[in-house]
Amino acid sequence: MKAAERQKELAARLTAVRRQLAAACERAGRAPGEVTLIAVSKTFPWEDIRQAYDLGLRDFGENYMQEARRKQEQAAGCAGLRWHFIGHLQRSKVRYWHSGFHLLHTLDSLELAAALDRKADREGWRLKVLLQVKLGDEVSKSGVAPAALPSLLAGLRSFPRLEVQGLMTIPPYMVDPEDSREYYRTLRELREQLCREGLVDPAVFRQLSMGMSHDFAVAVEEGATMVRVGSAIFGARSYA
Repeated sequence: MKAAERQKELAARLTAVRRQLAAACERAGRAPGEVTLIAVSKTFPWEDIRQAYDLGLRDFGENYMQEARRKQEQAAGCAGLRWHFIGHLQRSKVRYWHSGFHLLHTLDSLELAAALDRKADREGWRLKVLLQVKLGDEVSKSGVAPAALPSLLAGLRSFPRLEVQGLMTIPPYMVDPEDSREYYRTLRELREQLCREGLVDPAVFRQLSMGMSHDFAVAVEEGATMVRVGSAIFGARSYA
């Protein structure tokens, strides 16, 4: 596909997503500015990211460290572009982490936190993170169990270089987006509970990263502050 045709396609897709996002916010009595739209750009080429950037997108999500680092190099000079790491981060890959990442969505253990804190301390930067919560029973999904959140939060106080800003989840895939609602409601209620119990600072612990291409409207209605949308913006993904 020629560049001009691809940009036209991306513009149409992005317009549709933004309309759905605005409609969901209206139903929930929220302002669209309360929700950050993260374009999940994993496996898509830099040219697509650049065109999406030119269409006004500033937040992009990547799952694989080497791919993310390559695209970050290509993005030099794109003012205001923010990279979110939304995949499982192995401790062996921590050595590749750097301050150019805006936010890690998938912290789920004290061991990973310790490795990140040590690297941040050596290099003199701070790291914003979300805690990935596992709400389903899928073996393939990472995340901390809800009951383990208090002990994880207590342990994270030992790592001054990490700023925990909220929660993230990836529920089991549901054909009907309404079937995802209970998972998103549960994540919101978990955040509210942690705030009530004084385990987090509500002014800092504000983020709920939840909702993907097929169900982000439901997530917004349940309080998402960040939605991770890939195929609805970029089209079908190829893993070849």
